[in-house]
Amino acid sequence: MTHLTLMWFAMMAAMMAPTAWPWVRAYARFGGGSPIVFASGYLAAWFGYSFAAAGLQSVTRAPTAIAPLILVLAGAYQFSPAKRACLTHCRNPFSYFLARWKNGPANGFRMGVEHGLYCLGCCWALMATMIAVGLTNMWWMALLAGVTFVEQVVPRGQKLRVPLGVGLLGAGIWPLV
Repeated sequence: MTHLTLMWFAMMAAMMAPTAWPWVRAYARFGGGSPIVFASGYLAAWFGYSFAAAGLQSVTRAPTAIAPLILVLAGAYQFSPAKRACLTHCRNPFSYFLARWKNGPANGFRMGVEHGLYCLGCCWALMATMIAVGLTNMWWMALLAGVTFVEQVVPRGQKLRVPLGVGLLGAGIWPLV
C-alpha cells in the first residue's frame, strides 16, 4: 500500500501544481516567510487523500464494474453546494489570506493545510475518476490537470463546473443505457 500511496501522491502533486502555484505565490507576496512551509501544508492535505485513494483502490477488485458509478458521483458532485463553496475559495487566495492571516511558520503550514482541504473539497471527486479510467492514463491526468486549472485559475473558469458535471453524468450513464 505504501507504493500505491506514493504513486497517488506523486500524481496529485503533479496534477495540482498549476492550481496551487497562484496560492504559493500569493503567500510569498504577503510576506509569510518561506512558501515551502505553506506548500508543505497543502501537500500534507493531499497526502491524506492519496492514502485514502490508495486504500480504496486496493480493495476495489473490479474498477471497470464501478467506473460508471464513480463518473456519475463525480458528475453529480459538480452541482453540489460544497463544490461551489470550495471552488469559490480556491479562486480567491487574497481574500482568504486577508481574512485568516497569522504570521509564523506554524501558521503558514496551518494555512497550507486549510487551503489544501478546500482544494480537496473542490477536486476529490474529479480525482476519484482516475480509478474509473485507469491510474496510468496520462491523457486523463493531463485533462484533469487542465480542467482543475481552468476551474480554479482562469477568469470565469468556474463556469466549466456545470458542463463538466453534465459530461461526467453522461459518461457514467451511457454504459448503463
